[in-house]
Amino acid sequence: MPYVLLAAAIAAEVAGTTAMKFSDGFTRLWPSLLTVVGYVVAFGLLSVTLKSLEVGTAYAIWAGVGTAAVAAIGMLFLGEPATAVKLLGIVLVIAGVVLLNLGGAH
Repeated sequence: MPYVLLAAAIAAEVAGTTAMKFSDGFTRLWPSLLTVVGYVVAFGLLSVTLKSLEVGTAYAIWAGVGTAAVAAIGMLFLGEPATAVKLLGIVLVIAGVVLLNLGGAH
């Protein structure tokens, strides 16, 4: 169950970050509200997850998967360039999360 909550926290963070892109510096109401709601939900779910998972493990997964997902969304849907360096960066982020988990996840 903690990993389901963590996945939901990641989804909320990705949604909040994506909405932030459309908030135009928090000058547009609905994307701004979606950003705030996304982050409140994300941190709330992450805090519940931390009752069952180690903080290093949970945060590495949350931040790493969220970062990779937002980068992919930018490249796939928002017209950001998909360069070899960006793709390598995503691979390295994911590899880092895997290594941190191998080093101490339960």
